[in-house]
Amino acid sequence: MVAVEEITRQVLRNCSISDAKYAGNYSVCGLAMRLRDLYKWEKGLEPWIEEQPPVLLEWIGRKEEEWEGLMESDLGEITIDGSPYPPFDVEKINERLEPLGFCYGAGFVHGLKPTFFFAPIEEKRRMNGTTIFLLGRELARDLLTLPAMTQDNSILIRWESVRLFLWNQIFFVKKSGREPLRSALKIYGANDQDPVSLQQNLNRICRDELETYIHHELGEIRENAFDRKMWREIVSQLPHTPVEILVRALKDILADTGEHGCLSHIIRERKISSLCFYTAFLDGLKKELFHDLPKAFERFEKSGEWPLIEQASVSAFRRAKKHAEAVIRLFVEGREKNDLQWAGKEIEREILKPLGPGRER
Repeated sequence: MVAVEEITRQVLRNCSISDAKYAGNYSVCGLAMRLRDLYKWEKGLEPWIEEQPPVLLEWIGRKEEEWEGLMESDLGEITIDGSPYPPFDVEKINERLEPLGFCYGAGFVHGLKPTFFFAPIEEKRRMNGTTIFLLGRELARDLLTLPAMTQDNSILIRWESVRLFLWNQIFFVKKSGREPLRSALKIYGANDQDPVSLQQNLNRICRDELETYIHHELGEIRENAFDRKMWREIVSQLPHTPVEILVRALKDILADTGEHGCLSHIIRERKISSLCFYTAFLDGLKKELFHDLPKAFERFEKSGEWPLIEQASVSAFRRAKKHAEAVIRLFVEGREKNDLQWAGKEIEREILKPLGPGRER
């Protein structure tokens, strides 16, 4: 008999070890935001509930003490019924857990930070030949509020993280995104100036917008304009650098604007709410790569002409593909020179600098 509590304990420990070792990757503000999310999950709070600062700060202090004691620890194996598995052997671990209704997630994110979670499976379905898991309340998670991810060519939708992620996006939207955000919320009978209407409609919005997350991940799986093997090599060789941020942004734009991506899905389905949200939340380096969209959206709101959005999407795809090819060319040249530092500097000079700084929060 699989002891769910013991698996939860093991995954939580690995989450804490990863958080302890990689917390320094984030700015003070970025870490505070992630700790805030982790606290809400741990305490079972709704996304809109904010803890009193003294209580939250006391909890953060205890969390940092816990991390201090784990700094020298290695990630542990996940043992199921006496059989140990390496923590990234998700295929074999899930072979044991899926029949019992659970899903284990593991991977690497920005700066090659390991990320883990463990959750019950609420729903399993197929779309375009891809298996999609909708997961319930997580039993274990780390600092990162990731709404969706691909794993072994399956898509994992983390419902709890979807709710918190979308709430945060709405709450912290930049000034340039406020008008498209208001347009999106109006479709759902909500208002960004009326927190109660947002709270009442959050679940409905999340359910209706799930397809956007699914199709982004489908785009990641299907789009090959940025060779996946090469992309992984670049990220692994130049982690926690502006180049890593660039190639992640390029992959996202290529996924979204490719044939199977979320923007292509939005255009096919003529889904105005999703287009509004996508435009509202487009920022940072991705906005620089997709600079056509805000102006196209302004014109779309007046005319309702979807070809405007389609043209902007095609332009963004071509631009991102061109940049990806340049990144690969410079990286390969640097590898041949046995000087990846040179490659990183050249990629920044030739591609990143003209786009703008594109810094992660």
